[in-house]
Amino acid sequence: MAKKIGILGGTFNPVHNGHLILAEDAREYLGLDEVIFMPSGNSYMKRDPDIPSGEVRADMTALALEGNPCFSLSRLETERQGATYTRDTLAQLIAQEPDARYYFILGADNLLTLETWKEPAFILQNCVIAAAVRGTGTEEKMKKIASHLIYEYHGDIRILPARFMDISSSEIRKRIREHKSVRYLLPDKVLAYIEEHKLYQDL
Repeated sequence: MAKKIGILGGTFNPVHNGHLILAEDAREYLGLDEVIFMPSGNSYMKRDPDIPSGEVRADMTALALEGNPCFSLSRLETERQGATYTRDTLAQLIAQEPDARYYFILGADNLLTLETWKEPAFILQNCVIAAAVRGTGTEEKMKKIASHLIYEYHGDIRILPARFMDISSSEIRKRIREHKSVRYLLPDKVLAYIEEHKLYQDL
């Protein structure tokens, strides 16, 4: 039986408990053998000079994953030179482990823009897309775009059960700048790393 591997990509700026809960929900719902967290490198979609280096974001993510044998970290994108494209990442993963079945875990916003990504047909025909509903009122919109993508590209798209998690990296960064508590929004080890390296304080 083919190994089922979930891929959760993102800027992880910083990684927080919402990411971990999403990964665990997807692992359980889809019966995944493991979930690989993959911090983005030089994303062509996000060219923000205030985003910490890929190495820093990967280090924070590694701390967040400690203690869960089903979660692991990949530095594939942070170590790649040039712009980062999901299509290239998927091709590299398939080359490394061709017998595995890959499940890309996306938020609702990413599903809605997936058709604008580099070679969406290759992505949709070579992995399962697992899309998570964010908040209320988005599920019908997601089902509509999923139906379109399935029809247009013959892709396999699963909608993960809704769980409203009002945690965002931008809100965490904002609270840190304003010297407000972010405890319980992200793992303690990640918070300690942020405080030690004085991240997000002067953005």
